[in-house]
Amino acid sequence: MRSLRMSPPVVLLAMAVFVHGCAHQQGTTGATTVTSGGLSVKQQRLVAIAAFTANGDLPKLSTALARGLDAGWTINQIKEVLVQLYAYAGFPRSLNGINTFIDVLDDRQRRGVADDVGPEPSPMPAHKSSIELGTEIQTKLVGGPATGRYVAFSPAIDAFLKGHLFGDIFGRDNLDVQSREIATISALATLEGVNPQLTSHFNVGLNTGLTEAQLKGVTFAIDDAVGKARGENARHVLEQVIGKRSAGPQPDSVLSAGSGSAAEARISICPRREQSVEDAPLDHFKGSVRIQRLFQASDPASASGASVAFEPGARTAWHAHPLGQTLVVTAGAGLVQQWGEAARTIREGDVVWIPPGVKHWHGAIATAAMTHMAVQERLDHETVQWMEQVSDDQYRAAGEAP
Repeated sequence: MRSLRMSPPVVLLAMAVFVHGCAHQQGTTGATTVTSGGLSVKQQRLVAIAAFTANGDLPKLSTALARGLDAGWTINQIKEVLVQLYAYAGFPRSLNGINTFIDVLDDRQRRGVADDVGPEPSPMPAHKSSIELGTEIQTKLVGGPATGRYVAFSPAIDAFLKGHLFGDIFGRDNLDVQSREIATISALATLEGVNPQLTSHFNVGLNTGLTEAQLKGVTFAIDDAVGKARGENARHVLEQVIGKRSAGPQPDSVLSAGSGSAAEARISICPRREQSVEDAPLDHFKGSVRIQRLFQASDPASASGASVAFEPGARTAWHAHPLGQTLVVTAGAGLVQQWGEAARTIREGDVVWIPPGVKHWHGAIATAAMTHMAVQERLDHETVQWMEQVSDDQYRAAGEAP
């Protein structure tokens, strides 16, 4: 079988696509899996946790909590989300969520699953009251002092918002503000009759450096988790927010350190520890496959990438990419096959280009592992169209191809 080796300019082009766009990641999107818009898989898990907490669907919340832990959220980060949501969905839903989380953790502990507890929040500033701290945080998130009608009409609730919600809760630093906003928006998008608050938090989300693509991704994740009616309502609200913001100047992102926003235009670095690694879904892969999420580009770019490690004999299902895909083999040896053609061997250093819409699969050879980096762009919120599994007979025939 012929090895696919491409010219140095093609390698440089692939790596240029890879370097662009690591911003906004706690655990990043990627490679050969469909993403909900600009959201990473880890962020999608957060949407589901917040949505099912808000609507009280505890069986689905139990599953979402386990998947959130599997995606790399720590115990303390999920606890932060559940605590914060009492301010948006009420104490009963928050407490039900916390008790459900306790049950999930107990079950995982019995099965020998060791979850990362994660850090506790840092002590609050000794020289500031909760109201002083909360006023600073609220002002940064909103883009200016709070001016709603409620401020003069009910000074008490204004003080509670500043002191308790923004000071005591948002002031806890073991969950970043973008993740807090994804959780808040997801909860509000799930609930009916709260579009004014959803409007406010879409604006806050944009102020934190979340992109339009990421916020649209939240609405598509709501489609999957709760139902299309709630997702469409959220998209309508988001479209109104974006339309109004485009008519005038907007505040700089409140996340000046590595936010990657257009206003900041700064290089950002995704530390290795924030790049989640997870088992590939068995619906779309066969054998032992691990995916390390590397990056999701910020608008207007649309490229995402991941490192995918295949154990011997492991492979993807048949699939196609709407805008094509580049594979860079970083270790081992594997196979790639286009539908209707013979399989071809790929080895460390090879760069493979798969044209848009071409049905294909790729994976390790039967006797050795293979790791590749995969880079592709999204079209209409999708990076891949999955098809049927590669049968054992098809795989054996591929390995025997000349």
